[in-house]
Order: sequence, then C-alpha cells, then structure tokens
Amino acid sequence: MTSRLEGETATTDAPRRRLPILALFAAQFFSLSGNAIALVAIPIIALTETGSPLAAGVAGVFATVPLVIGGALGGVLVDQFGYRASSIVADVASGLTVIAIPVLSATVGLPFGVLLALVFLGGLLDPPGDTAKTVLVPDLAALARMPLARAAGAQSTVQRTASMVGAGTAGALVALIGPVPALVVDAAGFVISAILVACFVPRRVQHVVEPEGGVEGESSASIRGGFIAGIRFIATSPLLRAIVLLVTLTNAIDIAGMTVLKPVYATSVLDDPAMLGFMVGCFAAGALTGSALFGAFGHRYSGRLMFALCFVLAGAPPYLAMALGSGLPVLLPVLAFSGLAAGALNPMMATVMYGEVPDGMRARVFGATTAGVAASMPLGALLGGLAVEQFGLTPTLVVCGVLYVVLGGSPLVIRSFSGLAAARVDEPRTTEGAAR
Repeated sequence: MTSRLEGETATTDAPRRRLPILALFAAQFFSLSGNAIALVAIPIIALTETGSPLAAGVAGVFATVPLVIGGALGGVLVDQFGYRASSIVADVASGLTVIAIPVLSATVGLPFGVLLALVFLGGLLDPPGDTAKTVLVPDLAALARMPLARAAGAQSTVQRTASMVGAGTAGALVALIGPVPALVVDAAGFVISAILVACFVPRRVQHVVEPEGGVEGESSASIRGGFIAGIRFIATSPLLRAIVLLVTLTNAIDIAGMTVLKPVYATSVLDDPAMLGFMVGCFAAGALTGSALFGAFGHRYSGRLMFALCFVLAGAPPYLAMALGSGLPVLLPVLAFSGLAAGALNPMMATVMYGEVPDGMRARVFGATTAGVAASMPLGALLGGLAVEQFGLTPTLVVCGVLYVVLGGSPLVIRSFSGLAAARVDEPRTTEGAAR
C-alpha cells in the first residue's frame, strides 16, 4: 500500500505550499461548526416536541448508532475512493440530509420518527467525511513543511474553535428563530466545506490501495479485509488499544451528558433551552485555548501524568457542578476550565496515532477507531435518558462525575499508557518496515 503526493513531498527543495492545509482546516471548521449547531438543536427539538428525557436519549441513540456503522466502513471506503473525493461527497450528502429537516418541518410536517430517520442518515455520513479530512493532514502538513505535532495541534484548535463558534451560534439562533430553522446554517456549513476541499486541496493527493493478494477487482473483499486489518492493528498495539478502550468508556458518559443531561439541565434548572449552546460554547472556548497551548509547547510534556490529569479535569468538574445545582456564574467558568484540560487530549492522541500508524493504514485504523470509540455511545445516550427518568437528574450527574474520576485516572496505573510520550514525535510512520 502506498500513499503519495505525486512528487511534491519527495524532496526537501520542493516549494512550500500552505494553502492546501489551510483550506482543509477551514473546511473542517465549517463542517464541524454545523455539527455543533445540530448537537445543540437536535436534543432541544426532541425535548420540546415530547417533553421526555428518554425521547432525547432515543434521539441520541439514532445519532450515535450510525457513527459505529459509518466508522466501521468509512475508513475503508475512504481508502477505496480517495481522501479528497470522500470528503467532498460526504459533506454534500450531509448537507442535503440536514436541510431536509427544516424543509419538511416548514411544509408537510416533521413527525418524531422522520426526525429520527434523518438524524440517523446524517450520522451515517459524518464518519467517512471526518476520516477523510483527518488522514489528509500528514500529507498536507508535509507539503507545508509543518511539524506533525504542530499540525495535529492546529487541527484540534480548529475543531475546538468550530465547536465554540457553532455552539454559541446555535444558542443565539435557538433563542432568536428556534432550533429547527437553525439547522439551515448547519447545512450551509457542509456546502462551504465541500467547496473549499474541491477548490483548494490538490487532486494529486492520492491514496492508492493495492488489492489484497495483488488481485485487481476484489473490492468487496478488500473492504472487509481492510476493516479487519484496522481492528487487528489496534489490537496489536497496547497503547492504541488502551486509548480506544478509555475513550469508548468515557464517550458513553459524554454522549449522555450532551444529549440528555445538559439539555435537561438547561431547560429544567436554568429555565432556558438556549443556554445549552452557551454551555457547550464555554467548554469549547476553553478547549480552544488548551489546543492552542498544546500546539505551541504542550506536546513537549506529553505523558501519562498530563494525559490522566487532563482527562479527569475535562470530565468530572462539569457534572459535579451541575449536581450541586450551580448557576451560570459558576457553571460557565467550570465548563471553560474543563475545556482547557480537554483541549490537550485530542492532539495528544492524534499525534500518537500519526506516529504509531503507517501511512497506508491510516484511513483503516482511524475508521476502525471511530467505530470503536462510538460503540458505547448509543447505550450511553439511552441509559442517560432512562437514569434521569427513573432516578432523577442530580443522582445521575453524581454518578457520571465519579465515573469520570475513576476512568480518567486509570492511565496512571495501566502500563500500556506509558507510550504516551510518543506524542512528542513529529514524523509519521511510513509503510516501509512497518509491522502489520
């Protein structure tokens, strides 16, 4: 398997080109900003339509099950059709799916079942597009002569900025025009993202997958084998295996928080659904700062202690603050502080993966990772809704906070996480000599 940028990064005297990676980051900004709007709007739509926390949890299930499916197949499909083309097609299709929600609501009506179906389709299309953009980063970073750790930090900064801007925009839009019309802006973000990649990411970024066994035409076997190869690669790497397991478990808590606990807190405790957008925006603002600090110099200190500390602070304080019934003057700073800790996590993990995973395996491993870390999210969303209805909001928040302390601190005692110092490595692995 080979990946090439047709001679553009083969020699160190090739011209330095920053526009492609800047365009990619801009595309990620617009698509992820739209996703942040949907992340705020969809739970509020479910709550306002039904008045049930369990219904919000069910909507969370329909939003997250396709992440598992799309993650499982997305990486291999990206390998088959190319990074650039996959990104464009996924963005266009996602935009069409999202715009269907306000269009139907304004015309023939939007039953809850139809909303769930559209949420499912939108979630199914996200992982291939995200994977395609993620695996483009090392090649475009090389074209720009940007150190890989810095590129990973910049990418995470873009992601956090998008979450902050999108969530803040969602809060304002929900307050002014309502959650359903706000999705029009979401759809526009996907369109802009597709245009940026189509116009500014060079066609010469190629990913060539040699069919298994060297036989042409065995695409279906290659797809099955590709996903299995990604799973096997993760399973044989103690560090990747440990990271995927930890993120899988904490994602179950996070999705319950995002789809049920925080929307219910905003509507029932703060008495304003629009506050959900500002809660998410404050967390994202802190995460943006954390990502920028990591990209500048934080990667020099990557390791088990920093990773565990950031994980605990990123998750536990907001749940415990909400359990105490904190108002906005306390809750928003707590969310911003937790976001600051969370900002270092994604670039740290991404840099480790770029260093661990050889070039020709990137899309497969990243796709398998997406499926793995999303596997617990449908259950987390459903259990979050059930727990709030059966036991109440405050006990559920306390349990989530305590679980985050235990899980976040686990890297200090699990030996596999000792390899996290590899986040300081600037160069990705290539397929030559890589263990399969």
